Amino acid sequence: MKIIDIPNFINNHITKRKKSIFSEDIESNIDYLSNQIKNKSILVIGGAGTIGSSFIKEILKFKPSKLYVVDNNENGLTELTRQLRSNLNQFIPKNFKTYPMNFGDNVFKKMFLEEAPFQIVANFAAHKHVRSEKDKYSIEAMIENNVFKAKEFLDLLLKNKPDHFFCVSTDKAANPVNIMGASKKLMEELIMSYSNDFKITTARFANVAFSNGSLLAGYIERFSKKQPLSCPSDVRRFFVSPQESGQICMLACIVGKSRDIFFPKLYEKDLVNFKTITKDLFKFLNKSFVECQSEEEAKSIIINNSKNSPYPVYFFKSDTSGEKLYEEFYSELDKVDLSTHSSLGVIKIIAVSDKKIINSKIFKLKKLFNSNIYNKSKIVDVLKKYLPDFDHLETGKNLDQKM
Repeated sequence: MKIIDIPNFINNHITKRKKSIFSEDIESNIDYLSNQIKNKSILVIGGAGTIGSSFIKEILKFKPSKLYVVDNNENGLTELTRQLRSNLNQFIPKNFKTYPMNFGDNVFKKMFLEEAPFQIVANFAAHKHVRSEKDKYSIEAMIENNVFKAKEFLDLLLKNKPDHFFCVSTDKAANPVNIMGASKKLMEELIMSYSNDFKITTARFANVAFSNGSLLAGYIERFSKKQPLSCPSDVRRFFVSPQESGQICMLACIVGKSRDIFFPKLYEKDLVNFKTITKDLFKFLNKSFVECQSEEEAKSIIINNSKNSPYPVYFFKSDTSGEKLYEEFYSELDKVDLSTHSSLGVIKIIAVSDKKIINSKIFKLKKLFNSNIYNKSKIVDVLKKYLPDFDHLETGKNLDQKM
């Protein structure tokens, strides 16, 4: 199997864009971006992941004076540093540090209080996968990360307010059918309740092609380990490249007005079926594949890397909890601005919840988690009470039960 030119494949077969969808908006705002970023101090939480690291690469083009990156993935931080240090002509501020720690830990709070103020703060630390929804334990961990820790962090920021605060959301927060999307919708409500204290923005955007932990990144792992592929045949998604994911977050963070929720201007024609991507990948590799009827059949085929040996692939209809067959960025009730930016739509949040209301919701969720009688369905019921547009899709199956 030849080495895959991933950027080339993304541009030609997934996004079908030769240049970034956001290039025009970046160019039209280039002076403002430079003015707001150059010589400024920046803190990035969750910066070792695909989106966080892409944000860092974009924002470094404008030469900040200080960059601290926090992530509990120590190996990821090491790789980020190696990438940056190995790039020719890569700007890195003299005051550049990476911290392998959790942003909910006391040691992080110590670091923040001593090293603040940070003029730009961006939080990418989150449970982002639908597969995180399994049982009460996995759900509690997800809400702890996406909501409870986010609130603690916001309270910490009140002591040293940034000029720009960005916290990443997800398209799955629009009319959510999974608990991950519901947790991020609640996160949006939470962060906006602080928008009277300092500038708050977020972004919902598409799947990031070949991002860490994604189905497509998993293909690279399966190829390297000579294992079969499995792919939903009926799921369609919007896609952005890793670079585009960093760019939309940078634009939302810096250019956005407080309470803005950014999303890319992508339409139904831009939805791509995973089965189509999989077939195109084999064509790109000049490699044949065989469609299998079950996981067992796919696993039974001996894989070798000869050109004439077809690779086993199992296509299946999606049947796991919380899996929406298509994507959307906003609901009919949202106030949407499609005219201000070339490539970006903006959901304008007019009214925000009082912090007391948010605190009450968080208190009730924590009370449920601390009880001895909670389960997945009770958590869903509480979330439905707080999020009227949450229509949970339960099938009794989760992605950990599949290849």
